[in-house]
Amino acid sequence: MTEDRYSILFEPVQIGPVTAPNRFYAVPHATGHGWNQPHGAIALRAMKAEGGWGTVAVQITEIAADTDMANHPMERIWDDSDIPRHTAQVDAIKQFGSLAAIELGHGGMRCRNITTGLPVIGPSALPVLRPEVPLQARAMSLADIKKFRASHKAAATRAKQAGYDILYVYAAHDISLLSNFLSLRTNQRTDEYGGSFSNRLRLLREVIEDTIEVAAGDCAVALRFSVAEPGAKKGLKHDAEGRDVVEALAELPDLWDVNISGWSQDSATARFTDEGYQLPYTDFVKSVTSKPVVGVGRFTSPDTMVSLIRNNRLDLIGAARPSIAEPFLPAKIKQGRTDEIRECIGCNICVSMDSYGLPVRCTQNPTVSEEWRSQWHPEAPVISSARQSHLIVGAGPAGLECALQLMRAGHNVTIADKQSYAGGRVTLEANLPGLNSWARVRDYRLNQLQHSANVQIYLESEMTAENVKEFDADNVIIATGATWRRDGVGCSNFDPLIFDSVTVYTADDVMQGKLKNSSAKEIVVYDDDHFYMGSVIAECLAGDGFSVSYITPLPTVSTWTDNTLDQPRIVSRLHDMGVGMYPNTLLNSDGSFTSTINGEVISLATDAIVMVGARTANDSLYTQLNTQDETNNVHLIGDSLVPGIIQAAVYSGHKAAREILQPENTVKHREQVALQTY
Repeated sequence: MTEDRYSILFEPVQIGPVTAPNRFYAVPHATGHGWNQPHGAIALRAMKAEGGWGTVAVQITEIAADTDMANHPMERIWDDSDIPRHTAQVDAIKQFGSLAAIELGHGGMRCRNITTGLPVIGPSALPVLRPEVPLQARAMSLADIKKFRASHKAAATRAKQAGYDILYVYAAHDISLLSNFLSLRTNQRTDEYGGSFSNRLRLLREVIEDTIEVAAGDCAVALRFSVAEPGAKKGLKHDAEGRDVVEALAELPDLWDVNISGWSQDSATARFTDEGYQLPYTDFVKSVTSKPVVGVGRFTSPDTMVSLIRNNRLDLIGAARPSIAEPFLPAKIKQGRTDEIRECIGCNICVSMDSYGLPVRCTQNPTVSEEWRSQWHPEAPVISSARQSHLIVGAGPAGLECALQLMRAGHNVTIADKQSYAGGRVTLEANLPGLNSWARVRDYRLNQLQHSANVQIYLESEMTAENVKEFDADNVIIATGATWRRDGVGCSNFDPLIFDSVTVYTADDVMQGKLKNSSAKEIVVYDDDHFYMGSVIAECLAGDGFSVSYITPLPTVSTWTDNTLDQPRIVSRLHDMGVGMYPNTLLNSDGSFTSTINGEVISLATDAIVMVGARTANDSLYTQLNTQDETNNVHLIGDSLVPGIIQAAVYSGHKAAREILQPENTVKHREQVALQTY
């Protein structure tokens, strides 16, 4: 039953000619499935509709062949052959009473057109906005502009035919031809589509009017618009031309979907931003238009959502990442189960998959992208006829997730951990600067486990092989994690180093506070892991008053965080904290450093080195049990199976539980079957 204080979130909202059943709005986002893998995308969005999102939107949908995004798997509605696939998508969303929206878009100077071989087009003849691709855009003629408008109109017509309730005009994220025409940076034209503000706005206005003509009062028309481009050269500002756009078009679309640009700004991680971080930029929109406004900002708190509505800051609560982490967020609020919400931790593992063109993954929700492929449901417990007892050794992310799924199936679960705290690595990492949201991985699972009569949790309980055998559980799951290595082994060096003349610590030592009373003053953090850990350890030590140098053998700092959109902020943060950064630099066994560019020795004073490289799986208990017992009831999961990211550990724990409960239903690694005719 919905608590009175949350009832406002379940009020219907009129959007032009259609009505959203509530204020929860799953905004467009990439799923990684794309036009040629429709089954996974359809099932993912249908799950959100089942979870109570009143409106569920489809990601950027290419309107024509000259907007090919290549290895970024988007939707397509190029011609009539695409309509059946979209009809199936609409039907899957609407079966749960949600509105279906489609984001029609042309990537403009963000396109690649590698597979189609067509020229990239834009307002001006300039290099494309993807520096990793050696392409240039051709300046569009007036005939090209006319053709683009016709393509957009035709795509809108097909989308309407497919049954969508809301048709988007897309002018956001610097991934839109319409944004390119608005921007002074990319629009250097001197004709009626360039120069003055009204000229640069012209094409956007025309396309909105074209789409309204197609909608003809049957569908709503939404405009997705980035009101500001923080940090961008000649970028829109929310208190200047960004606001001017909203004022000029205020009453034209039926819905304003507003955010900030580029993508690293719009999808900033929790390490550098708090919930609602976009509101200072988007707050003004409600005062300018009478039309409903949806905004985003990694909203996870129901009380925050209510406040936004009551204070007239938004009409609809938009979510991309929180709707991935918790497809059933609206349903849980409505049912009074707010303590069971899987809150997004803002780690951007979901975002990182876009770099590879792969189906989206999530640290909190291991079932995402498995809805169709493996028939995994985030809420429905696995049905198991046998009731068994399970001993899980290790209360980290893998162990807790495995325990949760076994508990939901009605089984008896005992968890033992040698530490005085639950959560394993997430508890330690959550104490590092900017990573406090990591604790949500532990808290979501621990809360439900602690309230179950079927689960017993014993901390400060180190298990030996003999203890495990005496326990006599039907299944034993080893989730004992991994340990950071201190011997110099990492991504760039597979041979252990012998350090004779330098004190070497690890990331574990830092997280466990072993440097707090150290006499060291100058510390080198050597990052041969290349994700977030090296930089956050450097930040932590600098914050504790040490003089810190960050060294990495790669050309960039925290290289892999480019995929999570963190990398520029990390560099800026370390610089502001006075951390010296030395890329292209190798660590030697005598504690000296060598440039990878010219082989010169780099002189750097240091009292100690913190190694952030490889990790060693803590699998000795599993090895002992397997040696002593030939049965197949001992399972190894998470980092103790193979060290990886937290998302991989959670997924491993979830998968293991399902395979224990239903061994015949394993993950289908052949992800897709031949396309069917819908």
